[in-house]
Amino acid sequence: MDTVPVRRIVTGHDAQGRAIIQDDGPVPRVQQVGGAIGPMFHEVWNTRATPAPIDAASGEPEEDGIKLAPPANGTRIRVLDIPPEGDKLKNLTEEERRAHFAEIGAGEAVAQSDRHAFMHRTETIDYGIVLEGEVTLIMDEGETVCRAGDIIVQRGTNHGWANRTDVNCRIAFILIDGKYTGELAG
Repeated sequence: MDTVPVRRIVTGHDAQGRAIIQDDGPVPRVQQVGGAIGPMFHEVWNTRATPAPIDAASGEPEEDGIKLAPPANGTRIRVLDIPPEGDKLKNLTEEERRAHFAEIGAGEAVAQSDRHAFMHRTETIDYGIVLEGEVTLIMDEGETVCRAGDIIVQRGTNHGWANRTDVNCRIAFILIDGKYTGELAG
């Protein structure tokens, strides 16, 4: 999949405490997940605590590989390029579905559903902002088309993303670690 690089601009402080541009360039971690049929993950930044510590000039906390969920008590921002899926996902086995999510440390996130091959659930609040193209948000019950400029607030629910068009969809996600309560904590 040919995609336009995602530019990351990170601010910080110099030795005198003045605001500076600390880093400006393409995101350092990009990976296509699930082979040719999978989305391209552009990992922008993560934090490890809430509130997030703000110091003069440290970088992003180190992380091995690409992880679906944010760190415990932390956040994550990524840009996802979702390619047109056509018929590519119709015959995936349960093992292939789990392997797709295992690549990003989330084999247990796969939802038992026949609504979409990549239905999943994470214990997070996710803000999704469609930047270009369109994607269908699929729920256990119902679905809706999301277009450039739409904002999705995904609250720890089973969901899947289907690109039923013939062009790439680019969507930015801000993920916040969450905790199920009450009847959802089961």
